[in-house]
Amino acid sequence: MTPAFVIPLWADLLAVGIGAAQGALFAAQFRDRRLDLLGVAIIGIATGFGGGILRDLLLSEIPAAFLSNWYVLVATGAALVGMLLERLISRLGVLVNILDALTIGLFAAIGTTKALAFGLPVVPAVFLGGLSAVGGSILRDLLLNRPIALMHVGSLYAIAAIAGSASLVVLLSAGVPVFIAAVICVAITFTVRVLAVLFNWSLPEQKAITTVPRIRRRSRGDDATR
Repeated sequence: MTPAFVIPLWADLLAVGIGAAQGALFAAQFRDRRLDLLGVAIIGIATGFGGGILRDLLLSEIPAAFLSNWYVLVATGAALVGMLLERLISRLGVLVNILDALTIGLFAAIGTTKALAFGLPVVPAVFLGGLSAVGGSILRDLLLNRPIALMHVGSLYAIAAIAGSASLVVLLSAGVPVFIAAVICVAITFTVRVLAVLFNWSLPEQKAITTVPRIRRRSRGDDATR
């Protein structure tokens, strides 16, 4: 059984706070929705630790966010700060993207190792690690009644998390200690995410096959000449 990668409480709360602030910052842009303070706080909380809640529910465990008073308090406070300081935070786009990439890596590492510690096979563990990293953004879009951004052409958000989770599984199978494997997972996720933002990388857009090659039917004349 693989031991779970555990980070200090302050680091986990920092990741939750960054996610919550970003969720509130995103929601505050939709002024036509006329969200009140409670609405912004709920969206921030969902973005901050939504992925962790989905992960723990799928593992049939009480969500870690409900085992401490600090998670809800930090997520709520960060969401309100993100809403009130929208203009200031928007100017720090580069810093926010860097912290966001770090947060994705941390959640991916935690989710993957926790899934492995519960005895899940490697493929579901990688999926659960990716879900832990991007689940908050999915809940955010659902609450805002928007198309889920994850499913549209854009920067490699989920791909970065899956790449990090997959690397962690490979390293653990090779006997690498869980802490070192988790650090490499965070580094790979961070690198892929940052490069995707800098160079505007994205997956190819879906396209239908419009032309199908036609197979030439043999005539009796062709058979006679053979």
